[in-house]
Amino acid sequence: MDPHFTEWTALLLRWFHLITGAAWIGASFYFNWLNNHVRPVESGDPDARVKGEVFAIHGGAFYRVSKYDGAPEVLPRTLHWFKYEAYFTWITGFLLLALSYWAASEAMMVDGRVSALSPMSAVGVGVGSLVLGWAVYDVLCRSPLAARPGWLSGSLAAFFGAACFGLFELLAPRAAAMHFGAMIGTIMAANVFFVIIPGQRAMVDAMVAGAEPPLERGRAGALRSLHNNYLTLPALFVMVINHYPSVWGHTAGWALVLAIAAMGVLIRHSFNLRGVGHPQPWTPAILGSVGLAVLALATQPASRAEASAAVPFAQVQIILANRCLPCHADVPIQPGLIEAPKGLMFHDRATILANRGAILTQVQSGAMPPGNLTKLTDEERETLLNWAAP
Repeated sequence: MDPHFTEWTALLLRWFHLITGAAWIGASFYFNWLNNHVRPVESGDPDARVKGEVFAIHGGAFYRVSKYDGAPEVLPRTLHWFKYEAYFTWITGFLLLALSYWAASEAMMVDGRVSALSPMSAVGVGVGSLVLGWAVYDVLCRSPLAARPGWLSGSLAAFFGAACFGLFELLAPRAAAMHFGAMIGTIMAANVFFVIIPGQRAMVDAMVAGAEPPLERGRAGALRSLHNNYLTLPALFVMVINHYPSVWGHTAGWALVLAIAAMGVLIRHSFNLRGVGHPQPWTPAILGSVGLAVLALATQPASRAEASAAVPFAQVQIILANRCLPCHADVPIQPGLIEAPKGLMFHDRATILANRGAILTQVQSGAMPPGNLTKLTDEERETLLNWAAP
């Protein structure tokens, strides 16, 4: 595939993915806020089915939103559905995953230090994580555990933990982290497509037919909507983790990804508690923030100051020339590249020294060289780490 076409396609897909993702998550945040701020009717609404309302001001206008207990007596002519944000977020994310990882599986998904998977096998693991991830989650939600929220939450936490660990045992760390996030996004979008929207459609159809709405469909949709609510911050976290190899490239990368996702769940829980008027709504957020700070401090790499001073710069230049310049050059010779990644070129001493920290992070995490295509040896990697470490 032409590298220029691939780069522009990835750019446009990522842009669309971020736009639709912001719309989806924003709508989720808004409706959860709306539901938590509904108060008893103060305006004397004659419709007894209206059980609460919200008044708001935005953009110089006042708004009144009413919440019905069930459905209105007469279905309005125009009923707005919120679903396409979820669908297009998933579609663009899926295409971006296929283009950036599956189509470049040798470089992006395979790491001989992790497992001996072939590129095609790695793609199979990636596809399977999306399909099996949704299947296992859906089975758990349809099981008797659904009637016991504590047991269901514990089972889902164990499932997500096992899935993350398994991906990191099979795929290159960056690919493992991104596929874990893709699995979360797939579950969220599938909740909308297979459960939430069909349930809402069934309730509307029952109303049109003059029948009682299927309340069990509504309860199932409410459960999945609640899960999507708690998965929003972990999903957003994984959307940006691609740029931070200090997390997924850590020796315990799978545990770090899970821990930070759990901190996101705690912070999201604080917003939910605040919405229902809990007396101490920020306690989980404080715990989550403290947890993030502890993780950042606990994963600080040990100093190699003495070893750094002992590595001749000329030796570093030789390694970079052999293992990094195929990509990081004015005219890259690595197939699939039309310019140096991030515009970073290692031609002169000043540029190399100025990017010492970036070299440390990328080499330490194993992110570079991607798929170790240029065959950087363990001894060379150690030399670079000793030189670049503070």
